[in-house]
Amino acid sequence: MKLKLETEFQDTEIGKIPREWKIKRLGHIVKYVKGKKPSVLFDERLSEEFVPYLTADYMRGLDKPKWCNPKLESNIIRVSRDDVIMIWDGSSGDVFTGFDGILASTMIRIMPSIEVNKKFLYYYLMVNFEKFRSTTVGTVIPHVNKKVFEESPIPVPPLHEQVRIAEILSTVDRAIEVVDAGVARLEGLKKALMRELLTGRIRVREENGKLVFNKETEYQDTEIGKIPKGWKIVKLKEILILRNGKRPTLSEEGWIPVYGANGIMGYTTDFLIDNDYTVVIGRVGASGEVRLAQGKIWVSDNTLYSEKYDSSKVFMPFLYYLLKDKKLSRFAHKTTHPIITQSFLNDLPIQLPPLAEQRIIADILLTIDGAIELYHKEKDMLGRLKKGLMYVLLIGRVRVMED
Repeated sequence: MKLKLETEFQDTEIGKIPREWKIKRLGHIVKYVKGKKPSVLFDERLSEEFVPYLTADYMRGLDKPKWCNPKLESNIIRVSRDDVIMIWDGSSGDVFTGFDGILASTMIRIMPSIEVNKKFLYYYLMVNFEKFRSTTVGTVIPHVNKKVFEESPIPVPPLHEQVRIAEILSTVDRAIEVVDAGVARLEGLKKALMRELLTGRIRVREENGKLVFNKETEYQDTEIGKIPKGWKIVKLKEILILRNGKRPTLSEEGWIPVYGANGIMGYTTDFLIDNDYTVVIGRVGASGEVRLAQGKIWVSDNTLYSEKYDSSKVFMPFLYYLLKDKKLSRFAHKTTHPIITQSFLNDLPIQLPPLAEQRIIADILLTIDGAIELYHKEKDMLGRLKKGLMYVLLIGRVRVMED
């Protein structure tokens, strides 16, 4: 296929579109049916016949599915992976495809006529979902305005061009899925390595330029449990000095990052600390969240930070991963505003391997985090590419032609 910059347009109610394209109303080119909740749902998939109940949270990846046996139900709506689904009730307007299961009662399945490609329709609705979300009706449970939905205009290219547009955008989506799968694999690997290396169950050392891993067999009992012989238990105050952050003055011209409990919250022109590494710990708000910063930074007053540390005892990136693994938020005082105190952290006992082993463990985890960050940058680039392509292809600024 070839891409061609369009030069001949017609004026329409949605703006300029190519001359041979048509404008149709959604109500004229689609039918839709609302889902129904099955009479019985199960927490587990009891057999291969069971399929998921497609709720919004499940499709967004926020919840585990409930399961249904479609052979035992009579009034359900079954959807397949090529169907277009829209949330009709509640957080309405979002559009999905690629799911197989039973349609939730808050959803509709949209079935286009033969002149409209399903994937093309999906991408066009995805671009315009905010229109349906902003025009909902109903007070207790808002839902898509039926009149707005059915009377919404949609540009309709020739069917063969719709197919090509959908193919291009689907290719980008598949690339994003590959990136997401790569991130998931690396996150799983990182989690497993942190569990084994930070507890000393698996030891690591460097020999002749190669990393050698072995299972630990000799332990000592300590106040925080079993740790390898040769490791030490120290209190945090023995290896670093913690200070409270200070209220920052943010600046649009600033270049020095300001760290709050949730990470970088802006930039300023002055710095509070300038160390090779600084561990920043959420004090209030996101209590117990841990960040690792380098160089000149400012640290907000809702955090604690390491002002000084003993580099002969601790490698700060190792300490960063160790504190993250301890999930400090569970120690926050149970008040209206949970808080991690400096006195608590000062007396917190932690395990420390020999310094050389700390460096190796931290380097392994930093390498994985670096690879994850590259994936995130690639996904961001693909997301911008998809957004740009959707804009020019779905309104015909750029045409997709046969070779």
